[in-house]
Amino acid sequence: MKRVFLIVLDSCGIGALPDAAAFGDGNCHTLRRIAASPQFKADTLCAMGLGNVEGQGFLPRAERPTAAHARLVERSNGKDTTIGHWEIAGVVSEQPLPTYPNGFPQELLNEFSQRVGRGVLCNRPYSGTEVIKAYGKEHCETGKLIVYTSADSVFQIAAHEDVVPLEELYAICRTARQLLVGEHAVGRVIARPFTGSYPHYTRTANRRDFSVAPPRDTLLNALSSAGKTVRTVGKIADIFAGSGVTHSTPTHGNAEGMAETLRAAEEDFEGLCFVNLVDFDMLYGHRQDVDGYAAAFAAFDRWLPQLLSRLRQDDLLLITADHGCDPGDEHTDHTREYVPLLLYGQSVAPVDLGTRSTFADIAATVAAYLEVPFCGDGESLWPLVSKEGTV
Repeated sequence: MKRVFLIVLDSCGIGALPDAAAFGDGNCHTLRRIAASPQFKADTLCAMGLGNVEGQGFLPRAERPTAAHARLVERSNGKDTTIGHWEIAGVVSEQPLPTYPNGFPQELLNEFSQRVGRGVLCNRPYSGTEVIKAYGKEHCETGKLIVYTSADSVFQIAAHEDVVPLEELYAICRTARQLLVGEHAVGRVIARPFTGSYPHYTRTANRRDFSVAPPRDTLLNALSSAGKTVRTVGKIADIFAGSGVTHSTPTHGNAEGMAETLRAAEEDFEGLCFVNLVDFDMLYGHRQDVDGYAAAFAAFDRWLPQLLSRLRQDDLLLITADHGCDPGDEHTDHTREYVPLLLYGQSVAPVDLGTRSTFADIAATVAAYLEVPFCGDGESLWPLVSKEGTV
């Protein structure tokens, strides 16, 4: 019974891609940035080979790494969560999803307001924590929705939980998702609930993402169609609009996501457990909190041996990221970066795979390991890392 655990450390990029400047990024390197913090620890990951990944000379190298390791290039035209995860799942996006640096068209917002019965505030790119400071009071007084965006392809709706109950906010987001199609098919509509009193508002953990469906079948569809389990933890099911998912466990942060992953490791299934740990990005990257990011990374590193001890003979573990979000650069948006890949298991030879040309190699590798046909955009690494194939 073969099981694959695929864990995405949301936003843990490992250095600027050659085309980063075209995406508005300069000297970004999320991992190097947090490694300078006194809160940073990576003993387990470095033993696996994180410091052996190309370009990570600031970390200790393992003389005998326990995992195969690689640096992956994002081939898709973007740097956001949706496109990054789609590429991990085998779909490279040549065309970028639409973004709105000057806000959304007024006619679009008029239709949105008419459908949901509430007015709109803001309609600009904004930091999520700053936008509720700037517009939270007026929102609470008028009931108008705070609609904002970022450098990513997102339509974000912030609302106080006492003004707009959660189920109403989620229904509003579903309406927005139905409206945002065609040329305005943004990657995600995001519910951003908050609580508190002016001026001390706080975002809650009740965020929900409503993603556009992938443009074609992904690894998830291939596995589920072949009768395999596709269990998702965190926001993965939202990112793929549920397509190809057989079991979904939403979470409210890294601690819950890691706990659910351990529960999955105790279960019998054949297929994929696909995990997103969102706190790195949501709580620390976007908020420019270097020490918080480093502490969260250290917590994951301390937790990881618990998962390793539960892996079975036929299990395969992959650890990667979907983009960067350098918490110490000049902006609060995602960053266009390489991502790491560690492959671990009893059948994996700890080889150095260098730099690979696409995240989609992950999907091809998982499909090959689980012996499921899949015509994605990547190339399988399994022949290169299988102990049987490298003997």
